[in-house]
Amino acid sequence: MSKRQELREKRRKKQKQQRVLIITMVVAGALLIAAALIIPTLSLSPVGEVVQITPRAFSASVNMNAIGNPDAPVKVDVWEDFQCPACAGYSENVEKLIIQNYVETGKVYYTFHHFPFIDDKSATKESDQAANASMCAGEQGRFWDYKDMLFANWNGENQGAFSDKRLIAFADALGLKMSDFKTCFDENRYREQIDQDSADGAAIGVSGTPSVFVNGQQITPGYIPSYEELSQVVEAALSGQ
Repeated sequence: MSKRQELREKRRKKQKQQRVLIITMVVAGALLIAAALIIPTLSLSPVGEVVQITPRAFSASVNMNAIGNPDAPVKVDVWEDFQCPACAGYSENVEKLIIQNYVETGKVYYTFHHFPFIDDKSATKESDQAANASMCAGEQGRFWDYKDMLFANWNGENQGAFSDKRLIAFADALGLKMSDFKTCFDENRYREQIDQDSADGAAIGVSGTPSVFVNGQQITPGYIPSYEELSQVVEAALSGQ
């Protein structure tokens, strides 16, 4: 091979290497851009099976987000945010016992009020959307089951657990009539009532959740009442103290 041919061969190999390098860089750049677009979406829309719950059965009458006899001598009112882990604990360990021992026996009228504040600085508004969805489930007599479903499937504040897609999936898992649920949900039908709940709570001193009131008086403000603490106050109210 002559000197000139040798130089041409070296030049050809160098050009080929440069083309391969350019193609590699273009492909890598495209993959990085795709990752930047896809990963945030995945973080907002967690993929996974819906955690199932055991439906509740009440002997007391249920009226959407209230349960019991409206003429009961004691009224218990609770303000909650569905993204509040303390509310989940209260619901499981305190609320269920109050309903069993006092609401089902006609002594207490129990009302859940919405206080969605954890999503105040979030564009996704998961607390508000979860509240809206729970009321739409309530139209079909399943507010309390949907409430349990929300707490069972929550996995972090404003992390996508209560995306619209997931909220609809929860309703489907409960066997709700989906056409009615979706119409209600898409309309944001209960926005005014939810806003009114929040305003009413703020007006009487609610600043965090859960906040529990017995006959208009807040119990253990700033703290989550235990069943024993709440039961003592209910018993005192029943005896007229």
